[in-house]
Amino acid sequence: MKRIKASIIGFGSVGQGVARVLLRKKEELSSMGLDITVVAVVDSKAAVIDQEGVDLAMVLERKGSEGIVGDERITGHDVIRNIEHDLVIETTPTNIDTGGVGLQNMLTAFSKKRHVVTSNKGPLALKYRELAALAERSGCAFRFEATVGGAMPLLSLIRDTLTGNDIISIEGIFNGTCNYILTRMMEEHATYELMLAEAQELGIAEKDPTYDVEGIDAACKLVILANAIFGMNATYKDVHVTGISRITPEALMLAEADNYVIKLIGEVSKNRIQVAPRLVPIDHPLAVGGTLNVASLQTDLAGPVVVVGRGAGSIETASAILSDIISIYKD
Repeated sequence: MKRIKASIIGFGSVGQGVARVLLRKKEELSSMGLDITVVAVVDSKAAVIDQEGVDLAMVLERKGSEGIVGDERITGHDVIRNIEHDLVIETTPTNIDTGGVGLQNMLTAFSKKRHVVTSNKGPLALKYRELAALAERSGCAFRFEATVGGAMPLLSLIRDTLTGNDIISIEGIFNGTCNYILTRMMEEHATYELMLAEAQELGIAEKDPTYDVEGIDAACKLVILANAIFGMNATYKDVHVTGISRITPEALMLAEADNYVIKLIGEVSKNRIQVAPRLVPIDHPLAVGGTLNVASLQTDLAGPVVVVGRGAGSIETASAILSDIISIYKD
């Protein structure tokens, strides 16, 4: 049995999802020969640390009732630097302006020779090449499936199943919030404002939806794909971005009359990175509804390959993180 000591840095929706998934899958992990012991959990206010293993159920309960994980007044950066462990699960909020604390956490982890699995898009959208180079120099694994498709297995599909193929281009829907709003606008012949309000009520859209509806979230995911798959050195500023806030019910109805839907499509290849609303034939593989994400990969050997999955959600995103953890230790 391989004992892996891990920290969970960031304990919002995704971090809590990781804790729940580790509790739920403990027996299955054990059957693979993996004992993942979480020795530290950190939120924005405090931490709980135990080298014998933090009681994740208790931490989840305390976070729910008191809004805090523990009593230790130290930061994630301090934990990564000073607490002995093998793996950093970095799930702090995305900051695309500076990379936020997530960037410093990842840099520190690699300097301390700790593997990193993350859902945090900001550092990768800004400093992918620097992070990847430092991880390689340190002999550390760096996995980030959850940053581009949530539960949609895109990077692992390319890395494992499609290995040997050249990826010519990737296009698809990379933001479930936008997809939900556009789907509902078409179904109800309703305004953008009305369906945004519905999405916010259901918790699908944030109180400030700018990051999603203006295409910023999708653009960050394309930057990560551009760098990780196409070997580029792109940042958010290299993406041509148009969001969905100006799409009208009339435009959707006109499209529908011609058997089209309007979707926010992201496209990345060696020559192009773009996010914009596009007409998609109603029976096309990219014409998925609701909060689903979809990606179509053009390859030189396998031809077109399409993958569909949930692009967000606490447990769904945690499933991608768990897959990355397993892949590190299987490798």
